[in-house]
Amino acid sequence: MDLDEARAVIAEQHRAVLSTMRSDGTPQLSPVLVTLDGDQNVIISTRQTAYKVRNLRRDPRLWLCVLPDGFFGRWIQVAGDVEILELPDAMEPLVDYYRRTMGEHPDWDDYREAMRREQRVLLRVELTSAGPDRAG
Repeated sequence: MDLDEARAVIAEQHRAVLSTMRSDGTPQLSPVLVTLDGDQNVIISTRQTAYKVRNLRRDPRLWLCVLPDGFFGRWIQVAGDVEILELPDAMEPLVDYYRRTMGEHPDWDDYREAMRREQRVLLRVELTSAGPDRAG
């Protein structure tokens, strides 16, 4: 599967399981919502204090298994290198992330305050590989 095919799936399917590497070399898994930004990078919102962020600061690689809403159906696996965008620089990209995954928020001032209170960051992922390439 090429990266553009993977991006097309991510544009439609926002549920995923994210994997990062713990310091002991074992995977740490988290359910997340994913989408694409205007530059076709995968983006994910999370808290600055989350274990996945701690892991990514040490090792900026991540893996995603992107699933359909109903669980069964087309799924993909992607890998990439992450950049962690922190507040205040992350605020408008977090607004964009919300619009792309959920639509319009009823109170953007409230949303922005929640992002500050929750210490949100935006993970921006440059994809490096995608699959599967064949059925098994």
